[in-house]
Amino acid sequence: MLIGCHGLVWTGQYNEAGIRRAVEQTRVAGFDLIEFPLMDPTTFDAGTARAALDEHGLVASGSLGLSEATDISSEDPAAVRAGEELLDQAVDVLAELGSRHLCGIVYSAMSKYQQPATERGVANSRAVVERVASRAAQAGIQVSVEVTNRYESNVLNTARQAREYVTGMDPAVGVHLDTYHMNIEETGMFAPVLETAHQLRYVHIGESHRGYLGTGSVDFDSFFKALRHIDYDGPVVFESFSSAVVSPTLTGALGIWRNLWENGAELGAHANVFIRGHLTAMSSLRHH
Repeated sequence: MLIGCHGLVWTGQYNEAGIRRAVEQTRVAGFDLIEFPLMDPTTFDAGTARAALDEHGLVASGSLGLSEATDISSEDPAAVRAGEELLDQAVDVLAELGSRHLCGIVYSAMSKYQQPATERGVANSRAVVERVASRAAQAGIQVSVEVTNRYESNVLNTARQAREYVTGMDPAVGVHLDTYHMNIEETGMFAPVLETAHQLRYVHIGESHRGYLGTGSVDFDSFFKALRHIDYDGPVVFESFSSAVVSPTLTGALGIWRNLWENGAELGAHANVFIRGHLTAMSSLRHH
């Protein structure tokens, strides 16, 4: 199992210096993996990233959220085509990095919609995700759709919806659960993991207020117990955001109206210990 950290804990600038800093800070904090934000894969310097990963002995995953112009759950053919092209570009970047995971809101725009998803829109989304995942699988990359809250997508808000979305699709398409979103939308933290036991490929760990783990309302004991129950062995990645780090655009999209932290190094080191401690504690359940 790889324990990782989202790159936006360290910096919001993914130029050469930012990439090197993020990878180094991930290693210093004790993580195994860095999740790169690939909001614009066409500008991401994969060569610098690969060199930094090799230098520090880390692996990478990548995530992104689509925009209105690249919304593959749209009924607009131009947006669907643009979204598929963007996702294919993200796959190319991750293949160059030797990555094994592409995740996030890769099935719709990361936006608050004003109406429910349409049947045709969801069909468009599923068709594109399956094509992208099939292509990604040729490079050894798993595509996982992130279950997010109602304010960031109208397609997948619960684990059950995600399970139904991927049912019948290429096995290269998995489910990505995030405790921050689950805490908003689910009735508990245990059952959703069991709901997706056969499809779960990626996990985000985030607190209810996106700050320090253990200081909010997320029931982490139940969540980690559920991971142990299904013998989950995929990536477990810490995610947190502060406008002290991320760009103004993402600050607005993610609703970061107050900062619960400013020191990413301290926050990340705490998260690494928190996650590993919970995983170690839950491993003792084999004695019960």
